[in-house]
Amino acid sequence: MDLKDLRLFLHLSKTLHFARSSKELHISASGLTRAIQRLEEEFGVALFERDNRTVRLTPAGLQLRDYAVPTLDQLLQLKSALQRGGEDLRGTLSLFCSVTASYSFLHELLQQFRAVYPQVELQLHTGDSALALERVMAGQDDIAIAAMPDQLPESLAFLPLGESPLVCIGPVLPCPVRQLLEQGRHSGEYDWQALPVIMPETGLARSRLEQWFAQRGQKPRVYAQVSGHEAMVSMVSLGCGVAVVPRVVVDNSPVSDRIEILPVMHELRPFTVGLCARRRKFANPLVNALWQVAAAGQQ
Repeated sequence: MDLKDLRLFLHLSKTLHFARSSKELHISASGLTRAIQRLEEEFGVALFERDNRTVRLTPAGLQLRDYAVPTLDQLLQLKSALQRGGEDLRGTLSLFCSVTASYSFLHELLQQFRAVYPQVELQLHTGDSALALERVMAGQDDIAIAAMPDQLPESLAFLPLGESPLVCIGPVLPCPVRQLLEQGRHSGEYDWQALPVIMPETGLARSRLEQWFAQRGQKPRVYAQVSGHEAMVSMVSLGCGVAVVPRVVVDNSPVSDRIEILPVMHELRPFTVGLCARRRKFANPLVNALWQVAAAGQQ
């Protein structure tokens, strides 16, 4: 069995999307298909069920996935142990974070890590921070930068790197939303049934914002549900509505001069931002190495 084919299979078993896997793995769709076909021919069974819309693992595919994950982890651990006899740590480490986290929390950490382990190849995936824990739990990435949830699953480890308050923001440019905000300032209370609110699609910020409204017996006027805090800040800057986002996103936004932080919702608990990984992943020396570098930086 070709280990490269096994890695391709494992990635596809996570995404269940041929085009996405081929893009992220830098391989053609036909090359990915041939790799899966080789495995199916070797095992004599279908590993995926495919139609025009969906891709699903077969029972045999589920068994191979459960075999492949620990097998590849153990192989990486063995290779690293052998290389430590006189060479630097080597291998590939997969990371996930938001665009903002990539240069606010991750930049300095990766500088420190690469100074010690220059031979480690880093695969950085960026996206909505609300998906970070899900991607780690699903095995799509080894480590993620995420906001610590109210209840951390026992299978996950979390290393705090810093905090970021949640702030409510509104547009600066003249627009109907700005007029409503000015009226709220004069009256001393914002009209949440009139103010359009841009909500996160999922995640901790959404749940805390929903709790804030529920505690006051109010229901916001939802203008849009958006994936990613950076996109929410952009929509606010255009006058689409108000939103609640981590302060670190505002501070690092290229449109920060077009928004303002509103004097409301100070009760929202801040985000504790940190590294997150499955505890079983610490058997991987690359995961353990990055974790130790991060922990040393917090002392």
